[in-house]
Amino acid sequence: MQHKPYRDFNSYLRQRYGCRVQKITLDAGLTCPNRDGSLSSRGCIFCNPRGSGTGKARAGLSIAQQLEQAKEPLRRRYKAKKFLAYFQSYTNTYAHVDTLRELYLQALKDPDVAGLTIGTRPDCVPDSVLDMLHELSETKDIWLEYGLQSAHDRTLQRINRGHTVAAFADAVHRTRQRGLPVCVHVILGLPGEGEKEMLETARYLAGQDIQAVKIHLLYVVRGTFLHQLYARGGYRCLEQEEYADLAARFVRILPREVIIQRLTGDPHREELVAPEWAVNKQQTLQMIEERIRDL
Repeated sequence: MQHKPYRDFNSYLRQRYGCRVQKITLDAGLTCPNRDGSLSSRGCIFCNPRGSGTGKARAGLSIAQQLEQAKEPLRRRYKAKKFLAYFQSYTNTYAHVDTLRELYLQALKDPDVAGLTIGTRPDCVPDSVLDMLHELSETKDIWLEYGLQSAHDRTLQRINRGHTVAAFADAVHRTRQRGLPVCVHVILGLPGEGEKEMLETARYLAGQDIQAVKIHLLYVVRGTFLHQLYARGGYRCLEQEEYADLAARFVRILPREVIIQRLTGDPHREELVAPEWAVNKQQTLQMIEERIRDL
């Protein structure tokens, strides 16, 4: 099998744990300051009301139940032996520290769980939460996943992100002070950004103390503000070849030791408005990897 032309996450996990490790996506039933009125009530322009959630918390499933439900299918499909509990939906540090500790411990008590990966916003990690996570990391690995999306404040304002690049830099600094690894989410194709701005984000991240990156395509989801913008001709989606070239060049700018956890997104077919090619994930990945090798 041909090696990836970048440091991929599966290889990193296998090297670290000596076996196949899979993420299990969890819904902790939390919300977001960009949804609950603290910052805004409409969220980021690309985010649907579910916030990438599974709805399992609303269905009454605890963290422990969600883990148990997911493990066996992943064992069968991937021969996984260990799992990372991925708190994905909404902002997973946006609650009282005691509430968060209880949620995280539900996952960490599972003997098959090697660690946690916690998706959140850089303006929602007070020192009390980071101190608690540092304490938990003494027994199992704890990753923080920060949604930056762009290294340009004007873009963050345009997409109603509700935080600044400076808030991201501060969160990364405080997280790394505690020895916790950081994964950063970025989006290519944001409104108002061209090649110059997107590659400037890559150069900005190349100078930050981060351990991993997830690169996402901006696709239009039904019922979002971006959907309204697209419908009236105010937004153009990236073409597949255009995205593949940008993603490859983005990766090449980053230091080789940075782990690439994702190269494109996974839209739900029933929610996707555009671009249609976004559902062809494997084809897009192949195109990106070919371009990385050619650079």
